[in-house]
Amino acid sequence: MTPARRHRERALAALQGAANPQFDQVRANAYELQLMQLAEHRRTLKSIQSIERKIDAKRTMLPVYKPWIDGVLAADRGGQDDVLVTIMLWTLDTGDLTGALPMADYVIRHGLSTPDRYERTAATLIAEEVADTGIKLQEAGAGPSYGLLCAYLELLTHCDIFDQVRAKLHKAVGRAALAEGFKEQAAEHYRRALELHDKVGIKKELEVLERDIKKEKEAAKAAKAAEEQ
Repeated sequence: MTPARRHRERALAALQGAANPQFDQVRANAYELQLMQLAEHRRTLKSIQSIERKIDAKRTMLPVYKPWIDGVLAADRGGQDDVLVTIMLWTLDTGDLTGALPMADYVIRHGLSTPDRYERTAATLIAEEVADTGIKLQEAGAGPSYGLLCAYLELLTHCDIFDQVRAKLHKAVGRAALAEGFKEQAAEHYRRALELHDKVGIKKELEVLERDIKKEKEAAKAAKAAEEQ
């Protein structure tokens, strides 16, 4: 059996499983078409050397899969879907953390695995992509919201992820909290990041933040004492 045939059988078996006991042949054929389209797009991406150009190409490709993704999310059957997992990762690659969240939620809730070409679990890949994208956007001055990053953090709470990767995610969440004025929460995430990985690159920021929090508390205490006199 060729690798392509094995992949096809695995895909059809997933559709025929408990999530879809009657085995909808029409849907199976549609899934095959999606896989074929995905293979064609992957060949195109493989021919592009520039990472920046690859990401731009992914942006033009993503709308092709929207009807399929919307249908899978609406049905919420939970069968293994390599198309959805790949499109989720591509969406994260493009920096669209908001658009990727419903797919990430589906992947984690249903325990979907990553396609064979990926070496890490879905949870680890999601955490790393979100953290890296968040930090990159933050350094450019246009980071994602604290609430959005917290949604990913909560989604991945019980997942088995490398400590270094989870530390980066807490770093990104902490920076988002600080940007929105939530200093205490930011400090908590920074401390958690350092507990998980002391070389996450947040020590100086935490020191400055803790001094700032201390000064604000002392000022508030002095102001209260003055009011009472």
